[in-house]
Amino acid sequence: MEIAVWTLTLFLAFVGFVGVIVPLVPGTTLMLLGFVVHKLLLPDSMSWSMIGWIAVAWFASVVVDFLGVLLGTRLFGGTKWGMAGASGGAFVGMFFSLPALLLGTIFGAVVAERYAAKRTHRDSLRAGFGAAFGFVLSTAGRLACAVVMLGLFLYVAPWPHWPQWPW
Repeated sequence: MEIAVWTLTLFLAFVGFVGVIVPLVPGTTLMLLGFVVHKLLLPDSMSWSMIGWIAVAWFASVVVDFLGVLLGTRLFGGTKWGMAGASGGAFVGMFFSLPALLLGTIFGAVVAERYAAKRTHRDSLRAGFGAAFGFVLSTAGRLACAVVMLGLFLYVAPWPHWPQWPW
């Protein structure tokens, strides 16, 4: 039973870790789910306070994910229209691939700045670059949060006792 729980936990953690980068995979949410399932099935493996700390790292990844693109757009001179366009472009792009997600973010910010906010071509491109910069930084931040979550789990959860071979 213990080995099956560990296998499930590490599978969910691995898929979640990949999901930090790949669109349409929940990422750190899947990792948190795996750690909570591990705690529920093996109650003595770690404390609920450690699950709480892992949840804090998960919450930080969610905040970084939402604010990264918005603040990147704003930092490079984008308006609220550019931030909304970047979010909309990212939403559409996530259904296709990672490059489409990045390009959708840029395209959404540029189009919204150009046509909704009536900004110059140069200012629109600057806001699009800021959206891309924020996207890359938010991905790096989510990756850092995922590493913290996995590190906390592996630090406190005891490894399973593997069965001995009969020979």
